[in-house]
Amino acid sequence: MRWRALLAAAARRLRHLACAVACCAAGSALADPGYYVVTVYDNEGLHSVDVRYWSVKFPQSPEVVWPEVGFGYGVTSRWSTELFGSWIGSSQFATKLSTLNWQNDFLLTQGELPLDIALHAQLIRNELEPGGGSIEWGPVLQTDIGRTQLNGNVFFESGWDGFAPAAAQMKYQWQLRHRWRPLLHFGLQGFGELGRWDHWAPHDQQSHRAGPALFGTVPLGDRQSLLVQAAYLFGKVYAHDATMFTMRAQLVF
Repeated sequence: MRWRALLAAAARRLRHLACAVACCAAGSALADPGYYVVTVYDNEGLHSVDVRYWSVKFPQSPEVVWPEVGFGYGVTSRWSTELFGSWIGSSQFATKLSTLNWQNDFLLTQGELPLDIALHAQLIRNELEPGGGSIEWGPVLQTDIGRTQLNGNVFFESGWDGFAPAAAQMKYQWQLRHRWRPLLHFGLQGFGELGRWDHWAPHDQQSHRAGPALFGTVPLGDRQSLLVQAAYLFGKVYAHDATMFTMRAQLVF
């Protein structure tokens, strides 16, 4: 009957809206899902202005967006640091500050091995519910096969005051980047959240997503450049079917 079809459609929309609400409220329960691959280079003495934008779209639900702005500095040839803020918003509610972040990356090798190894650490302060926060850490791995760069990162995250589960959560990132032309590279990116590091969540509660990515580098002068990248990912976010768009522009000077 028609009324049953209408009720079923309404129920589906409520479920999708609940997914979006859960995504928006996630800042108080767990950190936002990783959306760009961490790579580490020798940036000694260089400053950067970092503008990022990423979004999550669940079927039949409002798109949720996270604009971000950061400032970075290469302290030494092995240590880079960055402070950035992340906002959250959608067509249903005003954009507001979600987290403040302090990221530090340390190069452990610099070309002496076939595989470059670095250590990533990020302190995350929850601004939606002040007092909560989390720390993310883990290895960053990178190697090259001809003109193709391969990255694989495994991160662990622990939180306090309800911002993330106390037990360390495990997530991963990977990237394949082919240097096709000096100004244009293309490849693939993938991300996922597995649950507790020592006891992964059931597969239907995990999140895995991947998709195509484009990269560009525009030289602007002596050690100055504009780095741009974008990716469109398919799969699961917060264990629900969704798509994710990411974009990043970084001015290095």
